[in-house]
Amino acid sequence: MQRTISLSQIKQMNNNAPNSLEIKPITYHSELAQQLFSRIESLPWSILLRSASTSHIDSRFDVLVANPVTTLTTTGQSTKVVNPHETFLSDEDPFSLLQQQQTQWLPKLDYEGELPFVGGALGYFAYDLGRRVEQLPEIAEHDLTTPDMAVGLYDWAVVVDHQQQSAFVVGTQVETHYAWLLEHTPQEHADFTLQGDWQSNMSKASYSEKFAQVQEYLRSGDCYQINLAQRFCAEYVGSEWQAYNKLESVNQGPFSAFVRTEQGAILSVSPERFLEVKQRTIETKPIKGTRPRYNNQEQDRAAANDLANAEKDQAENLMIVDLLRNDIGRVAKPGSVHVPKLFDIESFPAVHHLVSTIRAELDAQYSETDLLRACFPGGSITGAPKIRAMEIIEELEPHRRSAYCGSIGYISRHGRMDTSITIRTLVAEHNKLYVWAGGGLVADSQCDAEYQETLDKLSRILPVLEC
Repeated sequence: MQRTISLSQIKQMNNNAPNSLEIKPITYHSELAQQLFSRIESLPWSILLRSASTSHIDSRFDVLVANPVTTLTTTGQSTKVVNPHETFLSDEDPFSLLQQQQTQWLPKLDYEGELPFVGGALGYFAYDLGRRVEQLPEIAEHDLTTPDMAVGLYDWAVVVDHQQQSAFVVGTQVETHYAWLLEHTPQEHADFTLQGDWQSNMSKASYSEKFAQVQEYLRSGDCYQINLAQRFCAEYVGSEWQAYNKLESVNQGPFSAFVRTEQGAILSVSPERFLEVKQRTIETKPIKGTRPRYNNQEQDRAAANDLANAEKDQAENLMIVDLLRNDIGRVAKPGSVHVPKLFDIESFPAVHHLVSTIRAELDAQYSETDLLRACFPGGSITGAPKIRAMEIIEELEPHRRSAYCGSIGYISRHGRMDTSITIRTLVAEHNKLYVWAGGGLVADSQCDAEYQETLDKLSRILPVLEC
């Protein structure tokens, strides 16, 4: 018989009631998280974080949440907060507001087990939330209604550990929450189908023109690297959850996620970690450098070796490593920032990537939310220096990036944080599906090769959804 483990009186809540963490073991199987989530995937604020890869070093846990106690939704300069006592609008900094609401409703607790999330903040932070961190021009068309931030505070979760082959309902009132979850049954939806061809917001000629403008900025010394992305769009009907499952099975991104929004959904099969905090140790793993995969093993090895020895890609990667070292240094313990891995090759179903690892210790005076704000948005998808690169991106890309190049993840009540960079990420709203792909451009980049790289990155997304 399964039983609930109670860690009572861990800390006192604001109302001085006992703050207890309950952990209920449930029966593990590899598809448990998807099967449970299929019951509630149509409910707004239902979110699934998936470690879809069976081999990647960072792929271990699935986290399912739903029915938050508090929600924060930021659009432009305003954040709507809905908590158990009130609903209000605030123009306060959204990162500070999130910290304040989490402290009020789900304060810190002590837990030293291996589960990464035991309740806390979980949701997404769109690239355009960066406008609340830095002053940016408003040039690109703002045509999507998906908010700049949507984060819930969840007092329970289902956590699946694929390494230990175990699963748990964790948080408060876990028996009640799990019963609520099991009461739901999967809804019938029409099959996901694209209604037309993918259309880019840049022709090849338009991309080439913008590439030339980037080169002018680079030659003039405005920037060292600028990330330029194109956006594809197609109309669709049917289940976004079904589309996500197709994408996940093919891409197996270690930082995959499905977020049910009030506008539609966000489907992410990201390979890239943004920021992790574990026992006050910070880790970030920027990706910069890409080669396509090949079915022929000899060709595939040659592509990986070419990337491993490519001076241009190493230079791009190093620029972003330096940028992130500086960002993290704002909130890190002095002298603790270091780079244990430089230019590792990590291979995914569609591409090989060049990945570096940066670590540091979070200074005692700062929180995980402070770290997120200090580094947002991630340097690997902007360029260097960051603010000038973002200004140029705003000028050259026809549409705002929305959730693309933002972040999805959590800040758990026990101080653990893990977040992705939302590349290989789609936004679904009003029966249209949007997906982006870009790359870092430097002075010796070649236009045709960079344009092809954007297509390589979508080679396991666009065709998969056309089937």
